[in-house]
Amino acid sequence: MKRIKAACITQTLHFLLKEDVGHDYALRLVNEEVKKYKEQLNRNKIQYKILSEETQTDGSVIMEIKKQYNSSPTGHYLD
Repeated sequence: MKRIKAACITQTLHFLLKEDVGHDYALRLVNEEVKKYKEQLNRNKIQYKILSEETQTDGSVIMEIKKQYNSSPTGHYLD
């Protein structure tokens, strides 16, 4: 028999600008989307660690995140 002792998933997320709106408004939407994503992680009590978060020259955001996989314990992964 086997059991999961610890598990995490690493993701690279690209929050893209909307193309059908003005640039300033698209920037605001991207920043709001990033903020809502982080709030959702906290609200759902998902353990996570942001490894990097970079704003690109066009204003989009690339985030590399390590987060809890399902409801498995994270062990040492988020230290």
